Amino acid sequence: MKLAILGDLHYHEADESTEAWVTARDAFYKKMLHHFMSAEADMHISLGDLTNFGTEREINEVYDIIEQYDASFFHVLGNHDTYSQTKRDLLTLTGQARYQALTMDKAILVFLDTTREMDLTNWGGWMDEEQLSWFENVIVSSGTKPMLVFAHHPIHLTTTGSDRDKGSIDPSIDMWRILSKKQGTAVYFNGHTHVDSITKQNNWTFVQLSACLDEHAFRMVELGDDYIDVTAVDIEDAELPKQLPEIHLHMKHFSPSAHARGTELERGCRVMLTNEQEQDVFVSADATAPGQGHV
Repeated sequence: MKLAILGDLHYHEADESTEAWVTARDAFYKKMLHHFMSAEADMHISLGDLTNFGTEREINEVYDIIEQYDASFFHVLGNHDTYSQTKRDLLTLTGQARYQALTMDKAILVFLDTTREMDLTNWGGWMDEEQLSWFENVIVSSGTKPMLVFAHHPIHLTTTGSDRDKGSIDPSIDMWRILSKKQGTAVYFNGHTHVDSITKQNNWTFVQLSACLDEHAFRMVELGDDYIDVTAVDIEDAELPKQLPEIHLHMKHFSPSAHARGTELERGCRVMLTNEQEQDVFVSADATAPGQGHV
């Protein structure tokens, strides 16, 4: 089973009176999404902030691009996606579930909603009691079957930047009370902080993706019989960086990150599943798997 995973995309509205901006915006996002959506995968997953302000226009325009491809697309909500309209209205537009769990042959895939609603002052993560209780039940009932979790915000004090104010799911929520109930191997994928990072705590591996405007890349995840491989795929397309000066000149609610790209150890890894009891072994990208690809 193969999954393609996208970090913060920040597709944004552009002023139609500024032709150069519109041209650059369209060129960047159509190219970026072409490379991502064309990747051979069973699922294509956005980790949130697919849009920059979550307006109806942004949602419709970016989905118009995505739906040109014959692919199974999943979109977890990011804080930027929820700035302009209620989640109910947003999900009506996208046709996505707010949160869900899918039981596959090799793993359980969990999609979380870690966002607040229409809150421009607090971009940190939050989960209500109903979802937390649901997530706990999913974890407990999963037994030792490998689990992959997809969310926008990181768990506090895991990946780079998760220690910042509003840089994670709110620290007042004891996420480890729930995560610690997982038996066997689990991997948690997130965006939000715009920095590549991979860490491991207990039986959980945390994989964080930077923003697409900073690093023109995505991740491929392969689930084998005894391993989970995470590989960084860098998009080598000269047209992408050419569009950035015009985009950054006009775009609001986004600042480029000078330190978005992590080391190879922060961009790819292999997690070994050693036996039925899932005593997982974390192996760095350069030791076992290439950890990086190119398209």
